[in-house]
Amino acid sequence: MSPSGTYRVQVRPEFPLSATAEITDYLADLGVSHLYTAPILTATPGSEHGYDVVDHRAVNPELGGPQALRALSDALKQAGLGFVVDIVPNHAGVGDASVNPTWWDVLAKGQKSEFAAFYDIDWSRGRVLLPVLGSGADELDQLRVEDGELRYYDKRYPIAEGTGEGTPREVHDRQHYELVDWTRGDTELNYRRFFSITDLAGLRVEDPAVFDATHAEILRWVREGIVDGIRVDHPDGLRDPGAYFDRLRAAAPDAWLVVEKILEPGEDMPAWPIAGTTGYDALAEVCGVFVDPGTEAFFDTLQQHLTGASTSFQDQVHEAKLGAASNLLAAELARLARLVPELDAAPKALAELAACFPVYRSYLPFGARHLAKARAEAGRRRPQLIGVLDQLTGRLRDPADELARRFQQYTGAVMAKGVEDTAFYRWTRFTARNEVGNDPAKFGVTPDEFHECAGQRGRAWPESMTALSTHDTKRSEDVRARLAVLAEVPGDWTEVVRRWVRIAPLPDPALAHLIWQAAVGAWPISRERLLAYAVKSAREAATATSWYHPDERFENLLREMVDKIYDDPALNREVADFAASITRPGWSNALGQKAVQLTMPGVPDVYQGTELWDLSLVDPDNRRPVDFAERRALLGRIDDGWQPEIDESGAAKLLVTSRALRLRRQRPELFTEYRPVYAGGHCGEHVLAFDRGGAVTVATRLPVGLSRHGGWGDTTLSLDGHSWTEVFTNTSYGGNRLAVAELLRTYPVALLVKEQ
Repeated sequence: MSPSGTYRVQVRPEFPLSATAEITDYLADLGVSHLYTAPILTATPGSEHGYDVVDHRAVNPELGGPQALRALSDALKQAGLGFVVDIVPNHAGVGDASVNPTWWDVLAKGQKSEFAAFYDIDWSRGRVLLPVLGSGADELDQLRVEDGELRYYDKRYPIAEGTGEGTPREVHDRQHYELVDWTRGDTELNYRRFFSITDLAGLRVEDPAVFDATHAEILRWVREGIVDGIRVDHPDGLRDPGAYFDRLRAAAPDAWLVVEKILEPGEDMPAWPIAGTTGYDALAEVCGVFVDPGTEAFFDTLQQHLTGASTSFQDQVHEAKLGAASNLLAAELARLARLVPELDAAPKALAELAACFPVYRSYLPFGARHLAKARAEAGRRRPQLIGVLDQLTGRLRDPADELARRFQQYTGAVMAKGVEDTAFYRWTRFTARNEVGNDPAKFGVTPDEFHECAGQRGRAWPESMTALSTHDTKRSEDVRARLAVLAEVPGDWTEVVRRWVRIAPLPDPALAHLIWQAAVGAWPISRERLLAYAVKSAREAATATSWYHPDERFENLLREMVDKIYDDPALNREVADFAASITRPGWSNALGQKAVQLTMPGVPDVYQGTELWDLSLVDPDNRRPVDFAERRALLGRIDDGWQPEIDESGAAKLLVTSRALRLRRQRPELFTEYRPVYAGGHCGEHVLAFDRGGAVTVATRLPVGLSRHGGWGDTTLSLDGHSWTEVFTNTSYGGNRLAVAELLRTYPVALLVKEQ
């Protein structure tokens, strides 16, 4: 059975399974039906996220091990909650070989290891390349042999049987692996990795033996009733996602399965035997409908004024993706090119096709049209490659061709690194829309577009997850809600940001615009948090500095810019005043987003802590500790009858979250349909409303524009004449037409339930 609502907890050594067990009663009171955690299998020691699994046979001892899982399971059952767990089939952690027994065995025995086929390794090179050395000329002289192992500082590696004699260098040269300069990983690596992370090696989970070995413990949890649902991380890295989901469904026929599949706007998902995605598609629609689509031209003009450039997002994406395809993922490109040795221009043509690929990947034969679109665009951009492109696409559309299989794995990595991790930090016109699963070139979403998408989700994927914040979002839902207000005050924003960039200049104006938006969106934000975000953003953009080649001079200028925001009293006051001016309408948007997400078709997820205001930026900022005692106390007051104001406490959001979640859990029959509800009157466009089959959600759009009109005035909502109870205020209403001014007198959102 699918959940009515989930709550995502980032379990980690500082917040282990025992701490999670202690909040199960609070989560039940909040109204969710299922706890949903980050991965819990044994990960690299100290892992803050759990996606670097090193041993698939056991629960992570740093999270408390199997006893803690059993205790958590008991606590969940006592609270009446189910359990959804995140799993990682695509890759394993190999950064510390000594803690991963299968990888250690591969390094010790090479192709004779029983785990040689466990990992996706190109053995034609001979030795496994491990890019771990510093860039000094004599790094291999730092090797030493100790306790029958080869050691490099704190890193440990096995020594093959019969190869332990001689100097450490001589011993090294006889191994099944080769330690090389860390910078060679992008160009020479001979194992598939997760994106560009050499510490995560790709698993051959398409092999039934590897599937069984990596899923035995997870499936045991399902069989024993410990786990009810599975969230599958990064399916786009798999060789054959469809076959994988068939196998997983056969092994867990009753589990709720959702996949971290990022759909581009308008993209359909294959008909896999799953409940749906993890909700980035819904996120883009919900956030977009609270943005005024009519002010796009203001932001185009501002961007051109600030940067002196009028590059389209599409061209920025192409440039970033081509860079990722050719440089960051050069090792993967070379592996593809080796499959077409007869074509000298294959690397250029394959990189161009990947840069032009309109979605993350295809799942041949599903999605072949995306390859056709990429071929057409690549030919337009590089006419001299047309002959090679035609020869390649003949093979790339064949699902059985090894080139096609690997190319599909490659395009997803190119998209992720080129768009999410690069272009989103370079194209900074209006960053409320720079979010995973969204096209920032699409400025806003009209109510009609929203209704169409929501209705389609209800028909095609009614049990798909919906989300507003995740551990991977570029900024939290409440930051986006506040930034959406900028679209209603484009003149005010243009005036202040043009002044600020003169007062605190930065040689990279696009990056400066990103940082100013982050500052007002997350204000009050500490100097340390904003600086950390600014440095990460600059390195991701890779225009003036980068992770590989940090530019100390530029990063000092970045530090000076951020310092000025805090050390110049007049500037600090101006930033604080501007942030204050958009805070209240931002709260209205945040409550609207939340009410809509929690009640629309799909299974709503609440990311840890976001039941109160959460002004987080990209990770690791969004993984900060959550004060559950504060949330528990506020919920207790609300349950005692307190009607919270909309203020800094965020208690109003907790009210909306808990009441909507409880209603979905207690009255699922009210959420089985989807019908748009339209408001009449001169402010009708400021209402977003829909009927789910007995529960009607009403939210305020564009609150600044509404106040310019002087409020709701004669705006009314047409209902069917029943009596209704509004659950946030516990007020009764009757009649065919409800005055919106009356309905939304206390909060900018309402949730009406048809009285029986």
